[in-house]
This record gives sequence, structure tokens and C-alpha cells, in this order.
Amino acid sequence: MQSLSIGSIKLPNPVLLAPMTGITDAPFRRQAAALGAGLVISEMTACAALAQDEHQKKHIARRRIADHGAGLHVVQLAGCEAHWMAEGARIAEGSGASVVDINMGCPAKNVTNGAAGSALMRDLDHALTLIDAVVETARVPVTLKMRLGWDDTSHNAAELARRAEQAGVQLVTVHGRTRCQFYKGRADWKAVRAVKAAVSVPVVVNGDIESFDDADMALQASGADAVMVGRGAQGRPWFPGQLAHYFATGIRRAPPRLSEQLALISALYGEMIGHYGREVGLRHARKHLGWTLDAAAATAGVSDHTLKAARSCVLTATDPAIVLRLLAEAFDEFGDVSASQSRMCA
Repeated sequence: MQSLSIGSIKLPNPVLLAPMTGITDAPFRRQAAALGAGLVISEMTACAALAQDEHQKKHIARRRIADHGAGLHVVQLAGCEAHWMAEGARIAEGSGASVVDINMGCPAKNVTNGAAGSALMRDLDHALTLIDAVVETARVPVTLKMRLGWDDTSHNAAELARRAEQAGVQLVTVHGRTRCQFYKGRADWKAVRAVKAAVSVPVVVNGDIESFDDADMALQASGADAVMVGRGAQGRPWFPGQLAHYFATGIRRAPPRLSEQLALISALYGEMIGHYGREVGLRHARKHLGWTLDAAAATAGVSDHTLKAARSCVLTATDPAIVLRLLAEAFDEFGDVSASQSRMCA
């Protein structure tokens, strides 16, 4: 694959980690970047929350855009008013952002009911006022993430991408579903080809990329320049980096050994407790623990019963030291099962 750039910024590889609310916080982004992801993007952050006077909401929003300290810092912004989008871009750049990404793809009702996210694809003229506000304010490259359209009767991603490029957007990412699909069915990678044909800036295909074969098929169907991995990295922070290695060498690496997976989640867990504090950190880390156990169980080939028991034990513990001990015990059990299966096949 050809190298990928956002304006004058050259990326190390064409595999991006998707912005995911409640998931791609600074600790997770830092780990994915260290493991080889070409670009990692912050959680979607509401521009108005960044700028408002209410202390608690501002604190949460500012924490979402915190620099992860490993590679390029990219902040994704959401909103529905040009004034707040411009102010959000100014604050993001002030936080050290090298790129500002605009969200016009989030399908969540609490976002679209506020005329933000993918709701903006119902009014492209208004969407362009927001893009103009960010591009005119930011001194760093601006990118845009969208869906195919609002529903199956309005696939207007190509038109939005064309107008966004004219406004100064320097990379476009398209999730291969409409807003009304949410995450149902399969992403339509082929439909992204119309966006690629409409613009000269790089196009990134997103949606359901969870394996090497998925990535190959998504690129072939869409003609895109890069891929963005979202749910495929949950519990597998190494996968974007492995995918980048595959694109560069043709080698499909196996998942890390269980001992390495345990070391990764243990480190991430500790960083999350430090990032959020104990009480909030425990809640945020719990989903990562569950996804990690799922990935480890798949690596080891353990039964659903064994996995369910491990999840029940680990995810209900509330003391960080006990969580780590139970996690290690679960991995030991998974390793014993895997070793037994290997001996049987020998």
C-alpha cells in the first residue's frame, strides 16, 4: 500500500484506531499506538462541553481530549453550532492536537437528537457551516468522519465528502452503514467506493474490520487508501499494529501469547486507575477486562463455561489488587486448557 498523509503529516502506516466513546481514552490510545497503530483518535468530545463554565462537565471533556503522549495527538469534536465548533477546535489545538477530526457519523440517539453526529447528514448545508468554522479556526489539518447517509434512501456521503474537501478537509473516513442501521447487518464497504471517486484526499474505510481477511476485502471493495479499526481492537489492542505489519510484509501474525496479553491488560488496568482515580477507573476498565478475557479465551480455545466463570469472577471484584490476582488466575487456567489441548493434538 502507498504511504498515507493528512496534509503535510505523513503517517507511519495506513491503519487507524477508531474514536470510540468510553473506550479510546488516553491509556488505551497510548497502548494501541505503542503496539503499532498508525493513528489513534480521541473519544468524541462535545465542543460546548469543552468551553462551558460548568466545572464537572468541562473537566470530563478536557480529560477526553488529553494527549496520550505517544505519536500524533488527534481530537475528535462533535457539535451542531458553528460558534462552538470553532471554539472546540481552538481548545483542541491548544491542548496539543496535531489534527482535528469532525464527527458526522455517530448514530447514538442522544447525539442525533441534538442535531449532531450523523444527524448532520440530513442537512449538508448546515454541516458545511460547521466544517467551515473548524477549518477557518484550526491551524492544523482537519479531517471528517461520516456514515453512508441517514438511511437507505439518502446515501449522500460522496456529496458531503466532495463539499468537505472543497472546504479544506484533508482526509475522510466513512463507516459503511447508514445512521438508521446503527451497527446492524454488515458494513457495505463497496458503497464507500463512491466517496473515493468523488475526492482526491485520502479515504479511510471503517466498519466490521476485525480480521486480516476483513481488511483485504474492505480495501478491495472500497478502493480506500486506509482502514480504521473499531470494535476489532476491543480486547485486542495489538490488532491494528498487526494489521499494519501485514500490509507492510504480507505476514499474518498470530495473537500474542497469553502471558503477553496478560501483561498488556494488567498495564492498561493500572494506567486507567491512575488516569481516572480508583472509583471511576474501576468502572471504565471493567469492559476492557471483559473483552480481554474474551480474546484470551479465543486464543486458548477454552469452553464457554470456563470463560463465563472467569468473567463472573474477575468482573465482579472491586479491589484493584484482587482484580489483578483473579485476572492472572484466569489466564493461568486458560493456559492450562490450551496446553492440555496441545498435548492431545501432539
